[in-house]
Amino acid sequence: MHSASTGKYSLITVHDLITVHDRRGREAMNTAGVLENFAGIAVHDTWARYDTYPQLTHALCKAHALREPAAVTELATQNDTTENDAQAGQWCWATQVADALRELNILIHHTEAPDAAAVAEQVRLYRAGVVIGAHTTRARDSKQERKHHALARRLRDRQGDYLRFVTDDRVPFDNYASEREIRMIKLRQKVSGCLRTLTGAEQFCAIRSYLATAAKHRINFLDALVTLAQGRPWMPAAA
Repeated sequence: MHSASTGKYSLITVHDLITVHDRRGREAMNTAGVLENFAGIAVHDTWARYDTYPQLTHALCKAHALREPAAVTELATQNDTTENDAQAGQWCWATQVADALRELNILIHHTEAPDAAAVAEQVRLYRAGVVIGAHTTRARDSKQERKHHALARRLRDRQGDYLRFVTDDRVPFDNYASEREIRMIKLRQKVSGCLRTLTGAEQFCAIRSYLATAAKHRINFLDALVTLAQGRPWMPAAA
């Protein structure tokens, strides 16, 4: 199942995986009819399929980005076995990058008038951290170091996509709004194990899309369902 959402609308879709070839990710998203016709800013994680839509302006989710540096920092802390190592390990490039992202989020989204100098300083710290990270892991001597090197390079090379929320305050820090849409799907999966038929899955997605959109317009779930059962479904105004 895939979800796409804005501040006012939600769409959850399902695709019959049996009939789809090995590129089913793109096929499923095209079937939803959103991304291939969308030319705005899409906030998403780093799944490669999103990059196959060149007309999009990409904004990468920082919540996902924060998890990966956290793992680097944790490993660096575990490796500090001697006193000298512990002192050296008090600074880690991944920690600096994560701290800079958090500070930028506070400055941009939780401050009435962000200070330009403070924002520039955090951007500098972010950039310095990822450059140092790419440099210190360039040997790629182990599987773990290769993974960390790839992370540092991605954070460096896609800085514009990661920091798009800094230059455009309409862009959220993460894509949690979209992920919240699939929370009930995961709950349904946990309770029932699966959906037995494609038709049932499609109906479930349609109802969840309807209710999620109604909630964004402050329409009570029960009221929305009652009018739907009466043949008078609530419909949002056209964007």
